[in-house]
Amino acid sequence: MARCETGYLCDVCGQEVEKITDSDLYLRYVVGDLAPQELLTTPERHIRCNPTVAQFIVDPEFPPVVCSGPFAKSHLDPGFVAEEEVRITRGWRRLQEVTSLGLAITDYPLPEVRARWAPGR
Repeated sequence: MARCETGYLCDVCGQEVEKITDSDLYLRYVVGDLAPQELLTTPERHIRCNPTVAQFIVDPEFPPVVCSGPFAKSHLDPGFVAEEEVRITRGWRRLQEVTSLGLAITDYPLPEVRARWAPGR
């Protein structure tokens, strides 16, 4: 996660994203919203600095994030919200465990994402 001595800086708050477990970039990679080749070219931010995504994490270990405006959960279809809560929460939980599993970065994404990206599919 470190670029030179400063690490990845959040493009929202300007502070360093010190841990992969706090990385919006890697969360979006894990859930399949960001292709592997985009990891090096997409700006980084803290998960909490992206309320549009963070609002869908529903876990006792993650304090809720409220998103305002047209992309707030309260303005979205309840079915879509329920699906995103499951998907993004699963991705966040996966992100919390990947560093302790000794996996290659290509194995970080959720199983269905890895299957979708598999060669020959």
